[in-house]
Order: sequence, then C-alpha cells, then structure tokens
Amino acid sequence: MAKRPPIDNRVRELREQHGAMTQAALGDAIGLTRQTVIAIEQNRYSPSLETAFRIARLFGVGVEDLFIWTE
Repeated sequence: MAKRPPIDNRVRELREQHGAMTQAALGDAIGLTRQTVIAIEQNRYSPSLETAFRIARLFGVGVEDLFIWTE
C-alpha cells in the first residue's frame, strides 16, 4: 500500500462552502477529472503546485490555507 502524503487539505470543506459545489464542477473549473478531485480530497493524491494554486484562487484563499503540512 502506498504511503499517504503528509499533506492534509480543506478542499471538500471549501467546496461545500461555495454553494455545495460538486466534485465534477470543481474539476471542470480547474481542468481535472472528478476522480482526481476525489483523490485529492481523500489525501490519496497530492496535486501539482499549479493545480494547488488554481484551487486556492478559485476559492479565494492562499495555498497555505488550503493545504496543511501534517508531518
């Protein structure tokens, strides 16, 4: 089993705060599949820096407010 990345995130929380945005709608807005959004939310996948910035800007927060180092 792959080791879980030491990064937690608030993607689901912010998505739900923004009018109950669906995972598919978030994916469409930033150029990802729904499956990739699910993997990010479940901490099974760490997004690229570019993707992290795209998500943060969409929600109007800083990257450090969206992704938290948990080591």
